[in-house]
Amino acid sequence: MTSRTLRTLTVSTAAVALAATAPAAHAAQAGQDTGRRVPAVAAAWARAWNGIEPGALGALFTADGTYTDEAVGMTFRGREEIAGWKARADTLIDDVHVTIRTARLDGDRITVRAVYSGHLKGAPKPFAVPMTTELDLDRNHCRIVADQDHYSLATVLARSGLPADWTPPTP
Repeated sequence: MTSRTLRTLTVSTAAVALAATAPAAHAAQAGQDTGRRVPAVAAAWARAWNGIEPGALGALFTADGTYTDEAVGMTFRGREEIAGWKARADTLIDDVHVTIRTARLDGDRITVRAVYSGHLKGAPKPFAVPMTTELDLDRNHCRIVADQDHYSLATVLARSGLPADWTPPTP
């Protein structure tokens, strides 16, 4: 075994050990490739996107919280609309998945760098694109007040094998 292989194996083993011992409030997000801890609300946000219950996403927000998807130019207000956005995404995209790469808490804001992936229904190929999300938190850091997702819709469509003017089917 080369020294480089041994170093890589040691770092990987250390990262696995760190993830296994992280406190529940800061549990590492599955698929995360850093050894840093993810703030609990950010980890819950990713789990909600990766899950099948739309209400789980809405429940993370304050009653008057907002969710803005900058790529599609839409904002949703309140838990019910936010849950509806997740439900709509699930009807359009198979295997929606968010993999957190980094999450940094600064004051009342968490900046999440992630990979957003899935397979648009009817598209020839699945997509995976970089995404940055800003989560503004309430003063107790328990609920999300505002979410702003930033990713390239043009890149999603291109990687999916769809034309740039593609629009989702009406439900």
